[in-house]
Amino acid sequence: MHGHHHNHAHGHGHSHNGSHAAMQGNVSRPFVLAMLLNLAFVAIEFYYGVHSSSLSLLADAWHNLGDVAGLAISLLALRMATLKPNRTYTYGYSKGTILASLANAVLLLLAVGSISYEAVQRLMNPGTPQWNVMSLVAGIGILVNSGTALLFIRKQELNSRAAFLHMAADALVSLAVVLGGVLLHYTGYAWIDPALSILICAVILYGTWGLLRSSLRLSLDGVPEGVNMQEIHDAAMAIPGVRDIHHLHVWAMSTTKNALTAHIMMEEGSSAADEKRVRHDFRHALLHLNIQHATLELELSKHEACKDCDAVAEPHVHETA
Repeated sequence: MHGHHHNHAHGHGHSHNGSHAAMQGNVSRPFVLAMLLNLAFVAIEFYYGVHSSSLSLLADAWHNLGDVAGLAISLLALRMATLKPNRTYTYGYSKGTILASLANAVLLLLAVGSISYEAVQRLMNPGTPQWNVMSLVAGIGILVNSGTALLFIRKQELNSRAAFLHMAADALVSLAVVLGGVLLHYTGYAWIDPALSILICAVILYGTWGLLRSSLRLSLDGVPEGVNMQEIHDAAMAIPGVRDIHHLHVWAMSTTKNALTAHIMMEEGSSAADEKRVRHDFRHALLHLNIQHATLELELSKHEACKDCDAVAEPHVHETA
């Protein structure tokens, strides 16, 4: 879920400047295309939803419109991630991608609530939707939503994952509406339309829960999924000269970049060269563990008994990757 992109040609060329703009362009283009396609389809769905008296079409139209808003939020967050840090926001604005993904999840849940309410109202007072218009427009929706979902299927960034889930859910909605229209034609049961809407809401809710949990976890600076704290500890302890590691904290700076702070206790008699080697080796290991930014504080082993390292007056090495 957190894409790990770095160049290990044993020269450690972690070049982000030249390729960063191109990467952002590659990420944002699917969002723009998906927004345009879905806006056009939303207009069609609203028109024919009213024309055919189909709650499923109208519900799907509102859901699609919510997804367009979510895509716009995600695109804005991606733009924010490219802004440079300043004195007020020293990490830049990249964490906006996490907030955007949380907003996307909440937006989808609100759409589910709205659709469910309308469906219950329609169950008590069923209409007479035109099954042929309903199925035809929903069939177009399958093509539009499936096509836009494919734009994001290979993207591992959290907002791209959110977009994929939204588009895939919409494709399922459209398929269900097509089937509902056919059943309505052969049975004449008007309650099929609102009942189908409630079933669709359950499917969307199931697919959104994981996204909500992940984005909320990152918003609260929890350890990102895919990052194993025990592996980080073991990687540090495997480096010669390291006696202990503590005050270990990991959080997400964005949906694609993770950060770490840690105190590393060196063996007694460690030289400046040993400290430099430990920092280099640990940062190299961290890159393979999906940690792109590390702030390390090296201490002498005589600090081992210290309960509060910040209170120790002894000099220490502090360097930021």
